[in-house]
Order: sequence, then C-alpha cells, then structure tokens
Amino acid sequence: MGEGRDIQASSDPPTRRAPAATPPADPPAVAAGWDPAGGLAALRGLLARPLASYYLLLSSTGLLLLIGLTMVFSATSVKDFAEGGDASASLTKQAVFAVIGIGAFWACQRLPARTFRAVSRPALGVAVALMLLLNLLVALESLFGVASIGPLKAELLSLSLGPISLQPVEVAKFALVLWAAHVLARKGAALGWWRELATPLFPVVGLLFVLVGFNDLGSMLCLLALVVGLLWAAGVRGRVFAALSAIGLAGIGLLVAAASLGAGSGSRDADNYRLGRLTMWLDPPSPKTCFEQELDYCYQLVQARYAIGNGGWFGVGLGQSSLKWNYLPEAHNDFIFAIVAEELGVVGCTVILALFAVLAYTGMRIARRVEDPFRRLAAAGVTAWLVGQAVINIGGVTGLLPLTGVPLPFISDGGSALVVTLAAIGMLASFARAEPDAARALHARPPARWVRLVWAPLPPLPGRRRRPAPPPADRGSVPRSRQRRQDDQAAPRGARPDRARAGSASERRR
Repeated sequence: MGEGRDIQASSDPPTRRAPAATPPADPPAVAAGWDPAGGLAALRGLLARPLASYYLLLSSTGLLLLIGLTMVFSATSVKDFAEGGDASASLTKQAVFAVIGIGAFWACQRLPARTFRAVSRPALGVAVALMLLLNLLVALESLFGVASIGPLKAELLSLSLGPISLQPVEVAKFALVLWAAHVLARKGAALGWWRELATPLFPVVGLLFVLVGFNDLGSMLCLLALVVGLLWAAGVRGRVFAALSAIGLAGIGLLVAAASLGAGSGSRDADNYRLGRLTMWLDPPSPKTCFEQELDYCYQLVQARYAIGNGGWFGVGLGQSSLKWNYLPEAHNDFIFAIVAEELGVVGCTVILALFAVLAYTGMRIARRVEDPFRRLAAAGVTAWLVGQAVINIGGVTGLLPLTGVPLPFISDGGSALVVTLAAIGMLASFARAEPDAARALHARPPARWVRLVWAPLPPLPGRRRRPAPPPADRGSVPRSRQRRQDDQAAPRGARPDRARAGSASERRR
C-alpha cells in the first residue's frame, strides 16, 4: 500500500512554480541617473517659490548683459584696433553705459507703482518734445543744409549735445509704456467702448508712430508690438485688434512709400530703399546673382547667411569670426546675431533664444500674478516691447522677416538703448517683488535695515486695508430753524401723552 501510493504519487506530473516577476527595465534617462518626472517636479517646486519671478528676471537679464558685453568686444576689437590702436575702445564705452544702466535698474527697482504713474505724463511730454526736435533738425539739414544749432546736432536717429548722444526713440518706448498703462488702468471696464480708446490713447499713439516711423520703421514696429501687448493685457475685444491691424498695415504701406520722398535714410533722387528691402525678402536672389550684378539691399543678407553657415553647430570659436573684418556692415549693432552664430554656432544662438524665452515667460508671469492693474499692464507692455524687438532683429538677420535695422536688446552696441532697457527691467523687478506671495515672504523674514537701504525697500503687503477716511469737515453753524431745542424744551421721545389712544376700539371707530 505504501509502495502503491508512492508509485502513484511519483507518476503525477511535477507542478511548476510561476516564474518570479522581473522588474521593468528603467528608461534610459533613469538608468543614466536622471529622472524626467523628478526633474519636472523639481522645476515646479522652484517655480512655486515666492521670489521665483524676481530671480528668473535677474538671472536672464544678467546673462544677456554679460553675453552682450562679450560679443561687443569680439565684434569691434579688430576695427577699433585698426582705427585707433585700442581694441577695447567700444567695450569700455559699452561697459560705462552698462554701469549707468545698472544704476537706473537699481533706482527703478526702489520706486513704487504710484511714482511710475506720476511721472508717466512728464516722461511722455519729454519724449514727444525730443522726437519733434530730432525731426526738425533732420528736416533743416535736408532742406537748408543746417547741420547743427549751436552744440546741438542731429543725425538720422540720435541727438548729440557735444560728446553726449541720445536716441529719443528709446525714451519714447519707455514713456509710452508708462503713460498707456496709466491711461488703460484708469479707464478700467470702460475700455469696451470705442470712444474710450479713441481719447486720448489713439491720437497720442498715432502721433508717436508718425514721428518715429518717418525715419525709423523698425522702431515703429517695436512700438506697435508694445501697444498690442498693452491692449491684449487690458482685455480689449478682438474686433478692435482687427481694425487696428488693418489701420496698421495701411500705415506701414504709407511709411514704405514715404521713403521715396526722403523718409529715413532715403532721398528723392534715390530708389525706395524700404521697398527694395521688402522685395528682396519676398524674392531673394542667389548670392552669385547678388555679387555679379551688384544688386542693392541684398549684400548684408548674403553676408549674414555666410556667417551663420560658417558657424555650424559649435561655431569657429569666440573671437575667430572672419566676417567681422569689415565684410559684414553693422556687425556690432544690427547684425551682431550673425557674429554670434559664426563664433558660437547653433549652441550659442540657442542659449540666447532660451534666455529671451525665459525673459518672456517671466514678464508674463509677473503680469499675471500682480494685483494692481497698472503693474499688470506695464509688465505686459515692457515684455512685448523687448521680446518683439528681439524677434524683429533675429528674424531680419536670419531672413525670416524683412530687414528693418533695430538693435538686439542687451546684445547690440548702443548706450541709450542699454540704459533705458535696464531701467525697464528695474521696473519689472519692482513689480516682481510686489507679487502677493513675494511680498508676504519678504515681510515674513525682512532683511536687515542696511540691505533695504542699499538694495530695495519692502513692497506693500497685498490686501492691506486703506486708512479710514477722515471725518467730514465742519460745515459751519446749523440753521436756526433746524437747531434742536434745549433739553428743558424738548418733548420726551416716544408717544406723546396728548396723542395717546383712549377708549375701546369700537369707540375709536365711532
């Protein structure tokens, strides 16, 4: 029996255990030591910090300024050494303006919003007066040959008073941001009506467009981007944008045609250079045709493409550009992005584009988080101005947009543009510190007193109740007929004894 049972048991097929579940293989990124989900969570955590907007603004602006100083030195060192024997002449001048701009940044960061609103009208008046003076001097020189009035001299886009030079259009950009944000914030919900936009915003904007666009079409497009950003942040209806787009296209067409009459750098005897640039962009010739036939308005574009193609992925090296040896006009200013592409390659261009993308995100983040309507509109206007100008410049250099001749913010050589741009960034920094979470965090752990005196004061707390209104002023003596009687003459309050109801209800009815 025991053997039978053993034989029967041994004849049964052996039971197989299920194989142990093998853990899934890690993704290549995790196996390499980096977890995408963890990286995104860490990024969200960093962006959720109270002062994230402030530090993003400082880091992106500081890196762009550092890259700009480096590229200005690289693009101008050869020419400066050949002309004056000092390779760092342009770098020294740009560094001086950078220091002045940092001072303007510090001053604007300390100012509250009410100060910016208070100076908006005087700033706009100064900008309009400077533009009128510039156009008057340019007209006197072109019509009567008057080159200067005393020490005051005007070039095409700048005013010069001795050694001091200023571009009024840069002042006009910042002034228009302040004034338009103040006007739109004051109107509030009334912006749904056409007449509220028609007065006084549209006449002033149209005047600035004419004063700026007659000589500088590229800067006028920057002003247009600024106004569009302000109206979009104010919540203006779509039909208004459609009407403004039609009016803007018609105005740009008129300014392009005005170059035949001497607008900008054109003259009555020369071809329309604005129309020539536009046609070259729409139908670009081959480089061989451009050089053999010596066509106008295509030399800079061809040389810029040579510089971009010569750079490749990683560039030829910092300072090793060959196109800056007087082969590419305005290599230090309007076409400095081509030098960046040649020396630093696609990697360097990507870094600059990423920094401008961070600046755009930070500006929109500040505009979305602040509570004050003026801060929201001004932040959106400054962001649209700087990012729009960068898009116009880079698009013109790479051939994606028509060539207009505007500098690249923070990167191109130019003193007044750098100072005004850093002042606008200082205003954005002031608004970033005024975000509700940032203000609470700064008040929770206030810095030392000397830090606030040197750097910036504490912003106001959000939702702070206003001080109670003062009691109304004394209106004088009360008329004799309305004076209350003295206590001994006044009747007692309540029901009067002579008017008390007496008797039953039936008697009162009778």
